[in-house]
Amino acid sequence: MEINETMSKQITETSYLTTDNTKRYRPILRFFYEQYERINYMLYKEEVWNELKNKANFENYTIEMCENDLAQLVAWGNLSALQDTNNVSTVEEFKHRKFRYQLTEYAVEIERLVIKLENLHIEGASLEPKLIERIKEEIKSIEKTSLRDETEVLSLWENLNNDFKRLNQDYQDYIKTFYNVKIEEVAKHKQFIVYKNDLVRYLREFIKLLQENSYVIEEELKKLDKRTEERFLEKVYLGQSKIVRIDKLDEQVDEEELINRNKEKWQNIKKWFLGDMLHFSEVEKINEKTTEIIRKITRIANQIAEAKGNVSSKKAEYKRICEMFAKTENIEEAHKLSSLVFGMFNTRHIKGNYVRETDSINSSLLEEIPNEYEIKPRIREYKEKMPKIAIIDKTKEKKEYIEKYQKQLEENRKEIEKYIKNGKIEIKELPVVKSNVRKTLLKWISKAGLMIDKQITSEDGRKIKLIYPKDGERCILECEDGNLEMPAYELQFIDDKII
Repeated sequence: MEINETMSKQITETSYLTTDNTKRYRPILRFFYEQYERINYMLYKEEVWNELKNKANFENYTIEMCENDLAQLVAWGNLSALQDTNNVSTVEEFKHRKFRYQLTEYAVEIERLVIKLENLHIEGASLEPKLIERIKEEIKSIEKTSLRDETEVLSLWENLNNDFKRLNQDYQDYIKTFYNVKIEEVAKHKQFIVYKNDLVRYLREFIKLLQENSYVIEEELKKLDKRTEERFLEKVYLGQSKIVRIDKLDEQVDEEELINRNKEKWQNIKKWFLGDMLHFSEVEKINEKTTEIIRKITRIANQIAEAKGNVSSKKAEYKRICEMFAKTENIEEAHKLSSLVFGMFNTRHIKGNYVRETDSINSSLLEEIPNEYEIKPRIREYKEKMPKIAIIDKTKEKKEYIEKYQKQLEENRKEIEKYIKNGKIEIKELPVVKSNVRKTLLKWISKAGLMIDKQITSEDGRKIKLIYPKDGERCILECEDGNLEMPAYELQFIDDKII
């Protein structure tokens, strides 16, 4: 995460939500937002006042109070004010500054968020199987669409990102409900048993459809070569750059920032379905989490059913036992019945590592050496005592290990230095290398491949840039412990420091 100036600044536009006069400010902005949705963007103060004056809590609301509230919202950045000079006939009328007010971009998005939060308990999250199918078709069409004009490419890009964003958010919002502490309480209700089967079927169908489509998506993503991806993203940028925003004419679009943002979005989509060398794909995580939830639901349902059955059976058993005690003729008979009902009548066999001293069949059990077996409680609160171990001073061993490690680094550095020519290492030009060299080179390639600028800093502070091969050229890296077929990468050292 990068903490920049934009992230650190205060958002004054949200001040109206937590201030003394929130009860007035919120209805005002909600009225503006409703008119915004009806494509009525500019409002006079009189229109706002006429809408609110007859509402609850606004019985004593004056036009002057309304004007002051509007001015405060302008100061916070929720509204923008434009002086209306139409039909002005005198200087006095001009001085009165009759304004028309309009919602700012921030205010629109904040009100959208507030409305969403207000209806969060009603709407809830759901899993929409059609999203994954649409994403599959969109990714399949990337290669042929990349050959068309930037308008079609941009349309496909926006649809793909919107569907992907919704799929990711819906999945996260839906799954998180099952990790809520309240779910345990909800699951204890009798109604839970009724819809348990429908819920499990709903989750299994989603997982099945996700798996079927994700396999196709993985293959399609793997088929896309580097040139196709670059051509596609280049046309995406060209399409974005042609969009003219009237309210952004004075702002300079940062070309590099926009290109990098598109690349990051594309990498996120690929990582979501393919994963990387360090992390599993999100599809695998979804499968794992959903399977865990299905197990949880089934377990809770079985516990409820078992509890209901046990209550019923125990009640019948106790009633029968009472009847049996009532029929006993004397206390001695009652004692015998008690011993039979409540006594230990099942023998428990405990297995242990028992070694007999003799194999004679004539040997009595009384002659055998007792075998001790420690029984540990099966309760959550029980924790086995750990033996106390004195702290051992390993300063000497640590020093020796550090010296050994530094020696290995130095040897490795000298070994790699042999292969640097003209400030770079070309994989295809390398002779047979040692295993430690291969490991170091692959580690650099792997780390640089995950970076946006494809640059890393080595263990000794050297900046290295990964250069991808042209036309997907491949080569054989010959090593002492075997050969590796791989892309013909170049590792470019972008400073003058000698390794």
